[in-house]
Amino acid sequence: MTASPLSIPRPTTAPPPHLQVTWTDPVTGRRGYVVIDRLVRGVSSGGLRMREGCTLDEVRGLAAGMTRKEALHYDPANRYIPLGGAKGGIDCDPHDPQARAVLGRFLDAVRSLLKHHWTTGEDLGLRQDTIDEVLAELGMDSSIAAIYPLLDDAAGARQRLADAFAVEVDGVLLADLVGGLGVAESALTALDHLGLSRTSARAVVQGFGSMGGATARHLAREGVTVVGLADARGVIVNPAGLDVERLLLTRDGLGGIDRSQLRPGDTEADGDTWLDIDCEVLVPAAVSYCIGASEQERIKARVIAEAANMPTLPDAEAALHARGTLVLPDFVANSATNAWWWWTLFGDIGADADQAHRKIREAMGRLTTDMLTDAETYGTTPREAALGVVARKLGDIEARFGGPGAPAAVRSAGGSHDDPR
Repeated sequence: MTASPLSIPRPTTAPPPHLQVTWTDPVTGRRGYVVIDRLVRGVSSGGLRMREGCTLDEVRGLAAGMTRKEALHYDPANRYIPLGGAKGGIDCDPHDPQARAVLGRFLDAVRSLLKHHWTTGEDLGLRQDTIDEVLAELGMDSSIAAIYPLLDDAAGARQRLADAFAVEVDGVLLADLVGGLGVAESALTALDHLGLSRTSARAVVQGFGSMGGATARHLAREGVTVVGLADARGVIVNPAGLDVERLLLTRDGLGGIDRSQLRPGDTEADGDTWLDIDCEVLVPAAVSYCIGASEQERIKARVIAEAANMPTLPDAEAALHARGTLVLPDFVANSATNAWWWWTLFGDIGADADQAHRKIREAMGRLTTDMLTDAETYGTTPREAALGVVARKLGDIEARFGGPGAPAAVRSAGGSHDDPR
């Protein structure tokens, strides 16, 4: 019998990260950070963000979240074996004229980590194509070079991932859609769990970049009425429903909504009013720490799907849970982007939109159902239930590959997909 996730003892405090690095730009004085929370087979995974005010504490928390995301998708039957968790962050406005040069100096400074231990990709404020272009200028091969020694056929795997990044679905790249599909599937599963009709539900999405835009598209395509969208300039509202597809295909590269595309009935409002709009599903998909104790009092939604990393503060989440709002934690709801990369690279799926959609829907539906069922059965929050699953899977991973920082397991234990341990 499989143990209840809540029956597994968990430490009251998280273990310290395996490594944390603080870098100071010699030209501008800007700070950058890399935190490797843990290594599995000597490698970790986690994106690189750029935002004004980014801190080491923020990056440390995000790295721990990546460990959870990786662990949740561990399935011994898959060719993909989860990595450890990591994260990078640069304290710089991505719109700053010097941002690209700062990014280049940062990546050059941490190139040894990128080569051997840290696989990274786009996150808040950075696009993957920008990272790739800067790495190429530095003479570096890829942002995920550290994983190549773990692949049986690195050239074939890289081609498969490159092919997947070229796949387009109705005008949007598949790579920009997979994360939001996972968030939407998690939210839809939660609506089903509550017995709420999808086609009667309304949604508000804060943030309209790759994660928020894709979430809005997939919710709308499942019959949910998207009544509010927020970007950096404010909020667009229409109680009868926004034309998500039109706005998605005309947004700018950082998720800005083109106001010239608004229809009669669409209205504009101030930036924080997204919290006040009547809806069943609320999707914070832009920034961390945006729902605190005072903000949560304004929320009417029954489901909050955390597409952004760490958007809900603990006190706010406790208050929301007490009044019956389901908060789907970030490391569950927004984990599909990371998993899709590795499912594709390792060959669990091909460079195919239908395969990606099926895999993501199945995985996210199952994870969300199990989390909500356990939370209800054991009288705890969805986050606590999901952490129980993470603890169990981390134990399974450590039993197979060694402890949190075990680089000794790298090349000897993990080089083959068919390793029986």
